[in-house]
Amino acid sequence: MAIRCIVIDDEPLAINVLKNYITQTRGLELLSTFSNALDGTEFMRNNKVDLIFLDINMPVLDGLNFLKSINVKPLVIITTAYEEHAVESYELEVLDYLVKPIPFHRFVMAANKAFRMHTIQQKSSLPEAADRKFIFVKIDKKKMKKIFLDEITVIESLKDYIKINTYSGKYIVHQTLSSFTDELPADKFIRIHRSYTISVDKIGALEGNSVEIEGYRYTIGRSYFNEVRSKILNKPPEDDNL
Repeated sequence: MAIRCIVIDDEPLAINVLKNYITQTRGLELLSTFSNALDGTEFMRNNKVDLIFLDINMPVLDGLNFLKSINVKPLVIITTAYEEHAVESYELEVLDYLVKPIPFHRFVMAANKAFRMHTIQQKSSLPEAADRKFIFVKIDKKKMKKIFLDEITVIESLKDYIKINTYSGKYIVHQTLSSFTDELPADKFIRIHRSYTISVDKIGALEGNSVEIEGYRYTIGRSYFNEVRSKILNKPPEDDNL
C-alpha cells in the first residue's frame, strides 16, 4: 500500500518541486497540497494521512507550532530554507529535515526513511510486535520516550549528551555514549569510534576504515577497527584483507 502524503508549504514553487518529486517516487501517493497549516489540519480531521512534507515559516500558524498542536502525528519530513530549526524539529520527533533547495537524491533518502518507518509501524500492529525490545530514555525534564531498539541506527556522542538516531526521529539525551552503549545488547550494537555506536544490522557497506548507514559514512576508530571488522564480517581479522 502506498504512503498517503500531503504537502503544507506557502511557496507555490516549493509545492511544485515536491509534487514532481513525489510523482517520480514509487510508493508515495499525494493526497493534496496546502498553502497553510490550518487547511492541512482540517483535511487531516477527515482523511487518513501517513506522511506530511511540512514547511516551517508560514503565516498564521508556523510548521513547528502546527506540530505541537496535533495529538496524533503522521510521519513528518520538514522542508525549509532555514537550517537553524533542526534541533527543535527533531525534539518534535520529525523523521527528516530537508533544506531548500532540495536535491532529488536527498528527497529520495528521506522517502526511504519514511518507507522503512511505515513498514515498522505496520508490523507493530501485529501480535508478534509485543516481543520487540525497547528502552526508555529521558528526552526532557519530564518526558520519558520509548524507543524500539530495532529502529536505532546510530548513537552519536555530544560530550555529556548523546543523539540517538532512529527511523522515527532523533533524540537528545543527557547521558554518555559509554553508559548508553552498555545498556544495549552487545550482539546488535557495537562501538566503532569514541563518537559513535552503531546498529550492526543497519550497516549498508563496509569500506576501508568506515561504514555506511542510511547513506552516511561513519569512521571506524583505529583502536576499534579489528573488533568492528571481525564482528561485522563474522571473520577473524586475518581471514580478510580490506
